[in-house]
Amino acid sequence: MPAAVPVGVPAGRATVGAAVWPPADLVAAAVDALRNPGLVVIAGAPGTGRSTVLKRLGETFRGTVFAGGALAMLRGVPALPLSRAVRVRLPSHEAPLLAEAVRSRVRHGLLLLDDLQWADPLTVAALPAIAEHCRIAVTLRTPHRLPGDAEQVLRAAATAWLNVPAMPADAAAALVRQIAPGATTAVVADVVRRAGGVPLAVTAIAKHVAQGGTPLDSDKGLAYTVAGALADLNRPARTAMAALGLLGRPVTATVLGEGITELTGTGLVEVDAAGIAAPVSPYTAEVAAGLLEPAERVALHRRLAGLVPPREAARHLAAAGAHTDAYQVAVRAARSAASTGERAELLLLACDLPGVSPAADVRLDAARAALAAGRPGSCLRVLPADAVTDPAVGAVGAVLRGEALLQQGNATAAADAVTTVGDGEPGEVVGARDRVRLLATLSRDPDAALARAEELLRVHGDAPAHPGLRAAIAAVRAGTRRPGWEYGLASAASAAGQAGDVLAARWSAWLLVETLTADARLTEASNAAAAAAAACAGDLAYSWQTRFIAAQLWCDALRGDEIDEVVRRAGDLTDRTLPAVARGYAVAAASLAEADGGLLAPARARLDALTGRPSSTGPVLDWVTREAAWLDGQPDHAVGRAGDLPAPPLVDGLRRITARWAAYDAGDTASPDAGFGEGDRPLAAVATTLDAWKAPDLFAAAAAAWRDLARREEVRCLLAQGTLEEDAERAVPPLLEAERLAEEAGLVVLLGRTRRALRRHAIRRDTRGRRAGDDLTDRERDVLRLVANGEPTRRIAGQLGISRETVETHIRSGMRKLGARTRTEAAALAIEDLG
Repeated sequence: MPAAVPVGVPAGRATVGAAVWPPADLVAAAVDALRNPGLVVIAGAPGTGRSTVLKRLGETFRGTVFAGGALAMLRGVPALPLSRAVRVRLPSHEAPLLAEAVRSRVRHGLLLLDDLQWADPLTVAALPAIAEHCRIAVTLRTPHRLPGDAEQVLRAAATAWLNVPAMPADAAAALVRQIAPGATTAVVADVVRRAGGVPLAVTAIAKHVAQGGTPLDSDKGLAYTVAGALADLNRPARTAMAALGLLGRPVTATVLGEGITELTGTGLVEVDAAGIAAPVSPYTAEVAAGLLEPAERVALHRRLAGLVPPREAARHLAAAGAHTDAYQVAVRAARSAASTGERAELLLLACDLPGVSPAADVRLDAARAALAAGRPGSCLRVLPADAVTDPAVGAVGAVLRGEALLQQGNATAAADAVTTVGDGEPGEVVGARDRVRLLATLSRDPDAALARAEELLRVHGDAPAHPGLRAAIAAVRAGTRRPGWEYGLASAASAAGQAGDVLAARWSAWLLVETLTADARLTEASNAAAAAAAACAGDLAYSWQTRFIAAQLWCDALRGDEIDEVVRRAGDLTDRTLPAVARGYAVAAASLAEADGGLLAPARARLDALTGRPSSTGPVLDWVTREAAWLDGQPDHAVGRAGDLPAPPLVDGLRRITARWAAYDAGDTASPDAGFGEGDRPLAAVATTLDAWKAPDLFAAAAAAWRDLARREEVRCLLAQGTLEEDAERAVPPLLEAERLAEEAGLVVLLGRTRRALRRHAIRRDTRGRRAGDDLTDRERDVLRLVANGEPTRRIAGQLGISRETVETHIRSGMRKLGARTRTEAAALAIEDLG
């Protein structure tokens, strides 16, 4: 007689990352229910792992296992699933005779039947009688087409009815990384979201990613499996599922009609307390939408257009091929749009519809909205060069094209774009033309731009009525650092905002942030960027918002304060779709903070992975690359020319300071810097620092100059002072101060260099280290590894299936065990510990 079925985690379980799949508790529940004769039904949506659970049960059982199952192509053959299991022909006319024939062969063994949804009526009818004497486990896909009241009969006879739960997010993410190791965090998250906890979907989509595809690619095998399940739904349910796929978002359950009842009953859709319905697996909804015939798809898009807000209705009409209707809906909706971002989206859609010729005023409105939303490329797309030949577009279109080219950094083309705009145009157009010309001149010759600005003031008045021109004149004064330039830019931004010129307001605010940053007024720049980002967020101006956030993080990274927060926020930002300028600043901020915190390899990898560096952030990224190399002990990679792009004063000065340090580390006692040119305006702190390399007594003054500007540079000056001084009495005090500041700020690499310098004077600090016998747990290692990868707390919690508070607890525990003072330092130490 076979031994009793053991209770516990089954042998041969599949381990994926930190989670076990199938769930141990599900398998254990089935094991427990099969201690005695009875029927266990394992139900679930397609791809959830029902067959795997059945396999685990067979591996666990200490007796004879009879495994069979139904076949979709042979669902009409009587008793086929049972015949496949016991491997003999069985009576196929009466359920009682069939049940007795199976019982006599299975006896104390275990009968496993897969895919009961394809079984014949005779097999289903015989199961309750067999279960009275034998142990049976079957799988049932939902939805299904069991005849009549077969499901109710099975439920009444079942010892246990177990639904396979969704795969946890952490297990799904681990599986994706196992199949596609090169997938980025964003791609992994997208795969997990689309799969919706369906292991088969996770596996199939991840394989496409591993082969160079994207999560949007569909797997034919998986799609076929899902399509087969969807075919068992009634027509209203299939339509409702397809509607969710076309909508691409949760929706009020009433929108889906009567089909929602079956969808919730089969577990394909969940409805929350507020009545909002969402597919458990978005991929399943996408497959449902893909199964629609062309005519059905068009009809469903048209139906949805009447049920959703105008912003979405325009897109559904466009998808249905009703381009004229979509154009009219989009233009009307744009008039009442609540934000600049929404208005731009609608008007650009209207201009991009095939077969529709947008009116000239719609083109111009779309171009203005695109510029205000920070999308100059879209402005140029709706206003191509030949569009300005249309008299209705004419001069207005020309200045908008010039502005867009200017925003893209192409000053020469911008000036050329407005050459046809004469003085006889309306004052608003002439003011916009003069703005473009003035800013184009500023990019080439600041002194000439200043003279031109004075001429324009005589023409347009001391405070030009055109807000864009007023902002441009303020920009010229800022570029030449005329007294009061800060007030000029701030007041120009305010005036533009009050006049409704959103572009001029945001552009002025951006220029204020960049100029303050260039002059090392980092606290002021960070505060200004934060305020501007908040204003842009309220207007859904995503491109501008991310640009300001990235600039704020760059300022904070340069200051050397709260580097953990910089790494967290910048890493989260770089995981999104960003404008090139925002990505450049975000990568620079994250990389500098990581390098300062000891995560040198991730910092350099992040920099190496960035392609297409824009001219505006090229010098910034170049310096961070050199600085990371110097911090990593590779001074030969930290010297050399920075290229032909002019660098802002602060970045230019930092590049020179880094080059000076690299030369010192390489044994070059002579200054590698050729000095400042006649037109250069070095910052006082930079000039004092470089002079101190020739007269070390100046390093104390240099450190003081950096004190309220950048903590990391203050530390470097104190380190240089103590390093170059031979007399211990004069060298130790600045080194001790450097140690204190670096330790407080979490500047791990500079702290290490400072302590090495102190050891030269026989001073060994009592530093905290790993506590004896206090090793990191596996979970703490997982958390710190994700921190080292730049993951924010929110995403770590999602990937590991734990709360944010638990993530922070693991980080704090790891910091305590490793003797780290910041989370970044703890991550660096953990990575070093893991090899």
